[in-house]
Amino acid sequence: MNLYERYLLPRLIHCVCGSPLIDHQRRLVVPGARGRVLEIGFGSGLNLPHYDRSRVEYIWALEPSAQMRTLAAPRVAASGLDVRMLDLPGEALPLTDQSVDTVVMTFTLCTIPDAVAALSQIRRVLEPGGELLFCEHGAAPDNGVRRWQDRLDGVWSRLAGGCHLNREIAPMIQSAGFELAAVQSDYLPRTPRFAGYNTWGTARPT
Repeated sequence: MNLYERYLLPRLIHCVCGSPLIDHQRRLVVPGARGRVLEIGFGSGLNLPHYDRSRVEYIWALEPSAQMRTLAAPRVAASGLDVRMLDLPGEALPLTDQSVDTVVMTFTLCTIPDAVAALSQIRRVLEPGGELLFCEHGAAPDNGVRRWQDRLDGVWSRLAGGCHLNREIAPMIQSAGFELAAVQSDYLPRTPRFAGYNTWGTARPT
């Protein structure tokens, strides 16, 4: 890990992902979490203010980056929530089968190296009536925008900590054994179209 990835990149990600526009998207899904919650890609804890404390028992906060966990520490301490940190990648969830009521995943699926494996793990730990709440950016439906996403993806990924522009979010979730519910997609305003196509909603294990 070079100096850029160790020191600068986590703070850049925190600033971008903490913008008012992205925060608005978080508010569309996070308040729906209930019971025993697993958040994949906890980052610097930007979802914490949006949890409904009356509905959440505790949060397993999975974040493999030590730098991001350090940035998250003050928010965890101030949140009043029972947050249990996990420093493992999404492909290796250390939880038992059907032990989670809600999984929250915001702006994370783009970065997990083996996203399909991570989704399979999420399905494994969700109880039969559980929900995956997600909000992700990914492949655009317009051919012109998609061509630019494909062209830029390699450079973007190297600069943005492994983030990919062109992942098919909804089909990827469905392929892991989920049924989509109340899913919406649109370009976010005031955002470059190649990075601004957002999909959010709820998925349940089939």
